[in-house]
Amino acid sequence: MGHERAELERWKREAAEAAVEAVRPGMVVGLGHGSTARYALLRLAELWRAGKLPGLRVIPCSRRVEEEARALGLPLATLEEHPEVDLTIDGADELDPKLNAIKGGGGALLREKIVAQATRREVIVADHTKLSPVLGTRFPVPVEVLPFGWKGQARFLEGLGARVALRLGADGAPFLTDQGNYILDCWFGPIPDPWGLARRLEARAGILGHGLFLGLVHEAFVAGPEGLRHLAP
Repeated sequence: MGHERAELERWKREAAEAAVEAVRPGMVVGLGHGSTARYALLRLAELWRAGKLPGLRVIPCSRRVEEEARALGLPLATLEEHPEVDLTIDGADELDPKLNAIKGGGGALLREKIVAQATRREVIVADHTKLSPVLGTRFPVPVEVLPFGWKGQARFLEGLGARVALRLGADGAPFLTDQGNYILDCWFGPIPDPWGLARRLEARAGILGHGLFLGLVHEAFVAGPEGLRHLAP
C-alpha cells in the first residue's frame, strides 16, 4: 500500500512539474487547489527562489493556496490587478477524453472556475486514475449553494436524478467554502449530457457554482504507469 501511494505521488509530481515548464518570466499564473496542483506550487517556488522567473505573479484559487504561496515567498497578485491570466495550472477529480472535468473535491470550485474563465491557457495536471470515459462515472459533481434554503437546492438536485449529500467538515459541521457557502456532493452516475446539466444548474437561484468544467481546459498533463502524456481536446 505504501509503495502504491508513493507511486501515485510521483505521478502527480511528474504531471505538475511538466506543466510548470510552460511558465515564463513575467507571466501571471493561476494556481489551483489540491494535492497535484500543490506540486506545481512547490516547483514554481523553487524556480522563483533561483531567480529563473523574474516578474512572475501568482493568483491563488483558494485561501489555503494563498497562505502556502505567501509562506514560500511567491509574489501574489489578484484578478483585480490582472484580470487576464496567462496560464493556470490546476488539478481535476475526473477528466473525460474531451478534457471536460469535474473539480471541487477540495472545495475551491467557484474560485477555480472564475480564474479558469479569466485564463488564456488552462492546464490540468493529474495522475492516470482521474481519467474517465464519461464524467460522473467515478466522482460526484460538487455544487456550491447558499446556506439559506439549501435543503430546497438538495431537493431540486434529487429531482435531476442525483443522490445528494451535504459535505461535512472534520468537526461534523457543514463544510464551508472560502465564500462561506455549503457544498452538496451530487452522485449522478455517468452524465450523458453534461452541458445540459450545467445549464439547468446555472439557471437555479441559490446555486452559486458547480464542479462541471466544460470547454475550459486547453491541455492536460497526465502521468501514470504508461509514463507522462500530454493531452489536448
